[in-house]
Formats: sequence, structure tokens, C-alpha cells
Amino acid sequence: MSTIRLRATIIGVATLTCLCLGAIIDPRTTLAAYLVGWITLAAIPIGGLLILPTTYLVRRTWTHDLHPILAAMTATLPLCGVLFIPVLLRQSLLYPVAAGAAAPAFRAAYLAPWAFALRTIAFFSIWSVLGAWLTRAWGDSARMNRAASVTLIVASLTISLAGIDWLESLNADFHSSIYGLLFVSFTLMSSLAFVLAFGLRCYRRIHSTRGYGGLFLGTLLLWAYLHAMQYIVIWAGNIPDEVTWYLDRVQNGWQYVTALLAIGQFVVPFLLLLSARVRRDRRWLFAICTATLILRGAEAALLAFPEIDNLNVMLLPFANIAALLFIASAFTLVITRKLGDTAVGLNAPAARA
Repeated sequence: MSTIRLRATIIGVATLTCLCLGAIIDPRTTLAAYLVGWITLAAIPIGGLLILPTTYLVRRTWTHDLHPILAAMTATLPLCGVLFIPVLLRQSLLYPVAAGAAAPAFRAAYLAPWAFALRTIAFFSIWSVLGAWLTRAWGDSARMNRAASVTLIVASLTISLAGIDWLESLNADFHSSIYGLLFVSFTLMSSLAFVLAFGLRCYRRIHSTRGYGGLFLGTLLLWAYLHAMQYIVIWAGNIPDEVTWYLDRVQNGWQYVTALLAIGQFVVPFLLLLSARVRRDRRWLFAICTATLILRGAEAALLAFPEIDNLNVMLLPFANIAALLFIASAFTLVITRKLGDTAVGLNAPAARA
């Protein structure tokens, strides 16, 4: 066993033990922290289902350079589904409808625990099949086009529905027609930041940053645009059940997290990436991607925690760190093994077409 995999195993066992202890002390807080940690990291391979097929359809240097990393990421999708089982088993601790809260007839049926679980199983089954199809299509130009076209359509729809299930339904009274797209942009930001950071520093597959800075800037603008549109539509409509969603995020300390995201995730990287020198500089791009990955956790917390009442604020950060380390260690074991497998087929001629 390699040193990296050995360390990941040790960290995984230690943090799993901590999570089990946390579940005994306060199951609701521990599960909420676990959900946020899971959303933060699972968004990386889920978003890879949108980036990988795009590299197949728009074939340039990135098609070849990013393929090993993206293929390794999508290989973790079955693991993501397995790691979500604790949330499925204890839905009533987090989701109001699962706990018996009053809801309109359709919403009550749609968000019933059995329906929620079946949809989640279906999502990961579909994504795992699509990820395997994309990997096997590598090297065959016609198969790459077919797999990529189908994956982009199916993945975009199912990822948006998954975001509504896993995050929006934490509030039984809130609904936004843009929320699914917000989750799509969340996964895109997470996945692209991870791929670029990993490629620049760890796997060193990115030999030239030309174009990647502009790609990240475009994704950042999409993320900011969707957040701005939801805010404008909800505030203009002035519907109490929807406006309170924002009011909950500008009080009780969450206003500082909101400001951190607005400045650290949009204003600063946007101004930096306007510079062609920054976009071409490996160190600057790596720093921006690393900061983005950290702030993905802050955004996941902002989306989820204000909706869950009676959390133990002393236990919450420790449980969240333990959850992040546990899930990251599990991903590391799969990704490091998969990278050795995917390195074999890099010289496929169709991939460079």
C-alpha cells in the first residue's frame, strides 16, 4: 500500500470513530455536519459529469490533459452514493417533511422518505452508468460524441433535481425555480477548481494554463449570475416564505459568511482573473482554485445550516471537520487507485482529434 493510501486509511478510520462518537452525543448536529461535508466533496465528482463530456465535445488540449483526473473523479460516484446512506437512514433528523411537517399534498408525496431515497438511488445509478460510459468511450471519436451529448442532457437535469432534494427541501416552505441551477453551478465550480488545482500541483498534467483562467472566470460569472438572479426575483416578488430564506442568512453570524462568499468567491477572484498575467500564472491560478475549494465548504454550510434548528454550535465545527476528512480519505483511496488505471490509455489518437 502506498504512503498516501495508508495515511488516508488511518485518517478515515480515526475520523469515522469521531463521527460515531458525535452521533452518540448529538445525532442531529453530527448528521447535519456530515451532510454539509458530503455536499462539499460529492459536488466535485458530480460536477465532473458536466466537465468531462464538455471536453469530449470541445476537443482541445484540455481533452487530453484533464481526462485522467476527470475519469478518476467520476469513478468515485458509486462511493458518493454509499456515503450518503447515513442521511437516507435518518432523514427525519434533518428534513421537515420526513419528520412529519405539514406540506401540500404533492410536496408531501414527493418528499416522502421512500420517494426521496428512491430518487437518490436513481440519481447515483444513472450517474455511475454515465461515468462508466464516458470512460469506456475514450479513444473512439463517435462514441465520445454520443456519450458526451447524452450525459450533458441527463446529468444537467438530474443534478438540478438532486440539489432540490438534498438542500432546498431542508426548508419545507421555501421554493425557488432557480435553485436546481444554483446547485448545478455549485458542482461546476467545485469540480473545475479541484481539477485545475490537482492538475497544476499534484498530478502535473496541465503544462500550460493558457485558456484555463478564462474558463474558470466564465464559470465564476455563471455562478454569480444565478445567485444574483435568484436574489432579484425573490426580493422583487416579496413573498414572505421566500424572503425569509435570505433574512436567515443575514443574521446570527451568517451575514459574515455571506460577505465572505461575496467578496472572497466573487469580487476578489473576478478582479484578479481580469488580468491576463494572473490567468497565465500557475501559482495565481492554483491559489484561486484552492481558495474556491475552501469556500465551497462555506457555501454548503450557508445553504444548509440556517435551515436546521437546534444545532450544537460547540460540536458542529468539529463534526464538520471530521466529516470532511472522512469523506476526503475515502475519495483519496479511490482516486489514487483509479489514476494508475487511467494513465494507460492516454495516447488514444481520437482523444487528440
